[in-house]
Amino acid sequence: MHSFDARIEVVSQDMAAVLRQKTGAERLAIASRLFSSARRMLLSHLRSEHPEWDEGALEREAARRLSHGAV
Repeated sequence: MHSFDARIEVVSQDMAAVLRQKTGAERLAIASRLFSSARRMLLSHLRSEHPEWDEGALEREAARRLSHGAV
């Protein structure tokens, strides 16, 4: 990926070509796995930063961060 801004990443032409060959269901499955992976990493980080929090607090904070505060 090429980064034009610290907050915005653009998919490379090579990766775009690979993704265009995937079906919609395949692309959705990839996105789902990426989201699940990000969620697991975030929960792991939160556990290490806040060992005093219970699972409910960890889940709520992960949901808040992943939804950009909408939850």
